[in-house]
Amino acid sequence: MNNLLIHPREGASVYQRITAADAGWEHLNMEARLLKKGESWTGYTGEHEYGFILLSGNYTVETSQGTWTTTNGRKSVFSGIAHSLYLPRHTEFKLTATSELLDIAAGWVKAKADFPARFKTPEEAAIEIRGGENATRQINSLIEPGFGCSSLVAVEVYTPSGNWSSFPAHKHDVRILDANGELKEADLEEIYFYKIDKPGGFALQQVYTSDRSLDEILRAGNNDAVLVPEGYHPVVALHGYNCYYLNFLAGSDQSLANTPDPDHSWLFDSWKFRDPRIPMVTAEMNNQP
Repeated sequence: MNNLLIHPREGASVYQRITAADAGWEHLNMEARLLKKGESWTGYTGEHEYGFILLSGNYTVETSQGTWTTTNGRKSVFSGIAHSLYLPRHTEFKLTATSELLDIAAGWVKAKADFPARFKTPEEAAIEIRGGENATRQINSLIEPGFGCSSLVAVEVYTPSGNWSSFPAHKHDVRILDANGELKEADLEEIYFYKIDKPGGFALQQVYTSDRSLDEILRAGNNDAVLVPEGYHPVVALHGYNCYYLNFLAGSDQSLANTPDPDHSWLFDSWKFRDPRIPMVTAEMNNQP
């Protein structure tokens, strides 16, 4: 793979789009688009399951599985938690912006079975605080393991200014079962989709394998995407700028099972405190005027 960093299409309605063919892998696709009030995104899921993640604004969606409306969509990813919509395969949909501007992302993957459509509110998204000290970050579960779908996973992660995230680094590029037959590591493709809270900011992300046959350090700015086909993939937020990324994953299992980099796994027991800036967002913030 020649380019793991995908820049947005400036001025385009569909400003970020990555297909499995583009990425050179098997499963995962995603896009992000902007819709003005009254504009619609009409489609058919076909053989795929879709996860729609509301980045900002509000919408109404009419589908062959049901109709849902948001009224307290966040004003930006830094002012609340996402609404999430899961649509199974063979579903028609028409998603229409009801705010002046709607920013929405979707991930999709071929489905192996049929599952019910589900609309998930910010209040239903579990918040997890991981790490400690300057590796503290917030994870919001959107389409989490056990959600009720074939293989799609979506979480959003908040990393305060200057902090490390996805650290100690982990990988999920080979399917491994333990001695009891339990899943120890899944084989997953992953996309990091970034938002930065102020102009000029960025995050640094490394993607590397143990043998360093892959070893890239990428400068990811607002609306950039980073592809993780294999290997470990830590992130650090530029000092002075808060970092958000939306993770879509898919592959062998509907799971986040992973293996930490053994060179750094000792850090799990080293932290003395958690960064008080976390949590950065809550569902209550969605309801603020």
